[in-house]
Amino acid sequence: MAGNREHYEAYMSEGHDFAWEHQWDSAVRSYTAAVREFSDDGEAHLYLGWALLSTGRLEDSLRVYKRAHQLLPDDPAPLEKSADVLERLGRLKEAAQQYIAVADIYLSLRDLEKAIGNWARATQLTPGLLMIHARLAQAYERIGDRRRALREYLTLAFNFQRGGDTEKAIKAVERALRLDRRNPQALNTLRALRSGGPVALPDIEDEVSENKAMLEAAGVSVEDEPEEEDTEGFGPIGEAMRDALALLADYIASLGRLDGAVASVMQGMELQRQGNYDGAIQAYKRGISDVDHSALRFNLGAMLCLQDQPDDAIDYLSRSTDLQKLAAGALHGLGMASMALNKQRQAARYLIQSLQAVDTNLVMNDQERAEMGTLYNRLLGALDGTGDDMLAAINERFVDLLQGDDWKSRIPTTRKHVSEILDTQGDQGVRDFFSTGGSDKLAAIVSRIDDYINQKLYTLAMDEAHEAMVTAPHYLPIHVRMAEIMMHEGRPRQAINKYDVIARSYMAREEIPRAASILSEVLDMAPLDVDVRLSLIELLESEERHDDALTQYVELGRTYIQLGNFDAARETYQQAERLARRIDAPPERMANIKHNQADMEQVRMDTRRAVRIYEEIVDILPTDERAYQMLVELNFSQGNNVTANRYLDRLLGLYAKRKQANKMIKQLEQLVKTYPADPGLRSRLAAIYQQMRRKEDAIAQFDALGEIQLQAGMRQEARNTIKRIISLQPTNLDDYKRLLAQLK
Repeated sequence: MAGNREHYEAYMSEGHDFAWEHQWDSAVRSYTAAVREFSDDGEAHLYLGWALLSTGRLEDSLRVYKRAHQLLPDDPAPLEKSADVLERLGRLKEAAQQYIAVADIYLSLRDLEKAIGNWARATQLTPGLLMIHARLAQAYERIGDRRRALREYLTLAFNFQRGGDTEKAIKAVERALRLDRRNPQALNTLRALRSGGPVALPDIEDEVSENKAMLEAAGVSVEDEPEEEDTEGFGPIGEAMRDALALLADYIASLGRLDGAVASVMQGMELQRQGNYDGAIQAYKRGISDVDHSALRFNLGAMLCLQDQPDDAIDYLSRSTDLQKLAAGALHGLGMASMALNKQRQAARYLIQSLQAVDTNLVMNDQERAEMGTLYNRLLGALDGTGDDMLAAINERFVDLLQGDDWKSRIPTTRKHVSEILDTQGDQGVRDFFSTGGSDKLAAIVSRIDDYINQKLYTLAMDEAHEAMVTAPHYLPIHVRMAEIMMHEGRPRQAINKYDVIARSYMAREEIPRAASILSEVLDMAPLDVDVRLSLIELLESEERHDDALTQYVELGRTYIQLGNFDAARETYQQAERLARRIDAPPERMANIKHNQADMEQVRMDTRRAVRIYEEIVDILPTDERAYQMLVELNFSQGNNVTANRYLDRLLGLYAKRKQANKMIKQLEQLVKTYPADPGLRSRLAAIYQQMRRKEDAIAQFDALGEIQLQAGMRQEARNTIKRIISLQPTNLDDYKRLLAQLK
């Protein structure tokens, strides 16, 4: 049976009060009572698990959290709490696996920072998790934390070597050197791997001082090192220039010769490092005829692009995209060169491909990579038909996005907002976003708003939202965040009004799914708002989402009941029935509708109508346990014992088919307790006790049955009952034999 909502809320409130006072045993009792009211309520299980944990009942807490996870599979909290409990119990390997599962949920929610935290905890509990170290390395690289990314790659190298896979260990170190090609630990690890020596676990907490000390110990003066050109802020093209130098150096070393062409290339490399691009270009051109390599072509094309020689740059860059390591940089350069030649459409395609290449290198799984490919294809499609003037402005935004000190962390953030705009405002929204001249600023503001909300700094978040409105007043995600802030600030009515305006905006744009989603969010906050729910039903039916509409009809009926409008509730349930028949809904859905109707009739104290509805339910769904229970209970309460026992037999038969003997006994015991004078109940319970070989319990019930029969003057029936007692060989057998003789 469904529980009592008022009782549930009272128990939950009571539990919160006890928890606030740290009266954990009392909190456990209150939360347990709430769970009994609604056994499928995930929130109640979460609070119960917390209270049990606070009392030190770890095993009980773990069981409750596992149940909470079953009820809330998409919520990371139950798994996260389970992992904590497992860790406290010393079951570290299981805890690590739970933390990994939690990280996967956070990753599906696009919360990379929390995913990182849980992966890191898993590696602390169970060293040697290769896949998790790899994910951590990629994740740290994605958010621009090079130091931790480098440490994870070196940890991977250590574990790969320990597992006998030197080739993979070397690849992990090479990935670390992409982040810092002069890192002493990485260089020493690479030398050790190539020479077959042992590798130590990395410890790079004080990387700067360590690098300096190791360089000086090797006889290298750090201060006297020639200053290199810092290309970090150049974006993908700058990063690729650094990688290309390393690739070119390896290639030169593999040639095993030092002729004029090789010397020219080496001179060009040194000049490039120092930022002397004109000199480097000339040196490379002298050597490229005899030393041809994609890395050399890329460096030459990149510098020509940066030196405003777009035609020549395109020639070299277009022949250097074959190396995946350089692809993002080559596409970046091709985009800038095409812009310089006023080939805006071609430039846009190159720049979007560069963004995608960067983003793809940072993704954590194949599913995200596939989603990203779809998104960038949508972005390309959104720009079809755009005029050159607007494309020029959009390309400027792309270039701005691909440069600066934090370009790598800004790309995923902007991509998230672009995805949101495509879903909420379509192609035109994306064009407006990138062409206004404030897209980078807007993306940064939105990111700050989200950060402030997460930190509960709602005033600052609202200030940022108002600033964003100046830049993009029609950017609906900003309005959504403003409504969210209002809710956090305790202004629910204003928030609901804001959401309503947003939903109507989506409806005006005929973006019905998004409008329905917003209305659903409003109903989570204001479940008794009838007008909002009616609007949602209308939208769902217009989209032919009949199952969802059916659910909302049922919720609307419950809302009317809470508001005391029983006539409207009855009409709503009738509408739900008509819809269920029209779409040929499963019997379970129809039964659910009728259960709600019956509950309403009981609230109205109309027991006869409730009984009729429950009878309809068992006709529709003969296996509906709850309907049988209610028919038994209501008929007994009305004095219709014969009918009640008939439905009881059907319920017991259902339990028997399911081999649920304990349910049979529990049901009968409760009924006997409530209606102790009913001979049919006593007889059935005694028979089941006898079948379960619970001799003393069976004798007690037969004895009570005999007393009822004697009081009713049913002497023959009483004799039969006593015979059954005698067949069980009670301890006072002679007493029963004498009683039987007296009844002749």
